[in-house]
Amino acid sequence: MQKLKFEASWDKAISEQDREQILNVFKETHPNGHDVEFTPLWQAVNHKGELLVTVLVQNYSGNDVDFHNKKLRYTVNQEMVAAHTFTIPALVVEGETSMPWTFIFPVESLKNSDFEGGTLHFVE
Repeated sequence: MQKLKFEASWDKAISEQDREQILNVFKETHPNGHDVEFTPLWQAVNHKGELLVTVLVQNYSGNDVDFHNKKLRYTVNQEMVAAHTFTIPALVVEGETSMPWTFIFPVESLKNSDFEGGTLHFVE
């Protein structure tokens, strides 16, 4: 059975409003047939011009998923907006677990400035 887990630093720092929003998204989301899915929560641009994409990483498989040298692509209306290869030692999503995470795309990885309503995907 799928469970929701917060990484330790998230668990301490997240606002009650954001926690509730994440919990609601978790409850309303169902697998679409992939082992790992990224359910969008929100996106923003920070003071450095980097794109911050917050998603619920949903690992529906029975195996842990790490983010060592994993290329991700952010698309809006099926157009690539950003792509970057991530190595995040702190991000390991256990099997049958969902975990919120923010992926930070550096300025040089951005191809477009329209970030609203996008989706995150692994690049094969």
